[in-house]
Amino acid sequence: MPEEFFIPQLGQTVEEVTLVGWLVKDGEKISQGQAVMEVETDKAVFPVEANAKGYIHLGPYKEGDVLPVLTVVAVIGKQEDKFEVKGDTPTVEEAGPAPAANVTAEPALASAPKSESAESVFVSPRARKLAAETSVDVSRVTPTGYEGIRVTERDVRSYLSQQPKVTPVAQRMAADVGVDLRDVTGSGPGGRIVKQDVARAVQPLPIADVLERVPLKGVRGIIAERMAASVHTTARVTLVMEVDATELVAARTRLKDRVEQTWGFAPGYNDLLAKICATSLRKFPYMNARLAPDAVELLSHVNIGLAVDTERGLMVPVVQDVDKKNLHQFGTEFRELVERARKGRSLPDDLSGGTFTITNLGIYDVDAFTPVINLPEAAILGVGRIAPKVVPRGTEIVVRQLWTLSLVFDHRLVDGAPAARFLQHIKQLIEEPYLLLAE
Repeated sequence: MPEEFFIPQLGQTVEEVTLVGWLVKDGEKISQGQAVMEVETDKAVFPVEANAKGYIHLGPYKEGDVLPVLTVVAVIGKQEDKFEVKGDTPTVEEAGPAPAANVTAEPALASAPKSESAESVFVSPRARKLAAETSVDVSRVTPTGYEGIRVTERDVRSYLSQQPKVTPVAQRMAADVGVDLRDVTGSGPGGRIVKQDVARAVQPLPIADVLERVPLKGVRGIIAERMAASVHTTARVTLVMEVDATELVAARTRLKDRVEQTWGFAPGYNDLLAKICATSLRKFPYMNARLAPDAVELLSHVNIGLAVDTERGLMVPVVQDVDKKNLHQFGTEFRELVERARKGRSLPDDLSGGTFTITNLGIYDVDAFTPVINLPEAAILGVGRIAPKVVPRGTEIVVRQLWTLSLVFDHRLVDGAPAARFLQHIKQLIEEPYLLLAE
């Protein structure tokens, strides 16, 4: 029997990968541990090594295909062996376990009429268990048991069988944008609704000459999905504050002169700001939090992500336990993470586990902006450029280095005044950086 070669699990959150390309030819003799293909996750490009030696026989998968993890994509065995497709060829929309009977997310469907006796309907234990497993609102199920007032397991299964067939990705997307899936025509296998069908239902394509089509997949697809989810699910509030960074600029200049040769790099404003934010997050732990279904969870680790522009799109490398690292340690680790991200070689955990994010567009002469919260975090700090401005100071007119910060936070977790106190503390440490020694 030939050995099955499959897409491995690449990190806890990776459900599907994009096939970048095969590194071997169909029927080629390979050795165990040899890199035979490259795949791309939402984090990086990874080589996948052969799990056996022999002749490899490739499946019907080509560059650009999006496949669920654990998909068998080739077999390794004798020269005369062949790859055989078992069942339907998986697609990106089929990634991950589909809900039983292709259940449609309840928020995406129009409300079904309730019976007159809805208030006095009973649910059998088996029906309640099945409804919970398949996310069915039993109030929408027509009861047939015991004179029409008891919902049975058969009633729930009948309700499920009447719902549109939909992939998990399309289901989540429809719920986010409020599309009734019963009004959507599926173009997937067997009439299954896929995410492209939902996208067309939201905004039909205008008549226009298309210069180029950039597939919404890989990193771009993940960014689109996560940003849409953030905008639709958070109660965003933005606080904008102008900070006098003159003392920080001077401190950074002196520090650069002292340590650049020994450290091998010049500490930047992102390094300094990350340490300032870490100190502030420890002082105001309600900002280092996330929203659980039934509680606000304050987190024990201060893990700061810094947004980085790469050829593959926006990436957010995360430095763990920033409050426990000195500036040299942080700067070294951050630069290693950025280098891997820009080369597309991030490790699975390089871009996960963040509790607070900083995004800096000052290098592009941006003064202020409103970034999107990186779920499930409570807040994100947008950073503009440092610019000299003429300001009054006492009875004099002076030139100071001013910096605009934009704190976007989720009002479901934090109120305005506590968030303002957190931003005010960051401002104080920037304007008087020596206070970091007293924290």
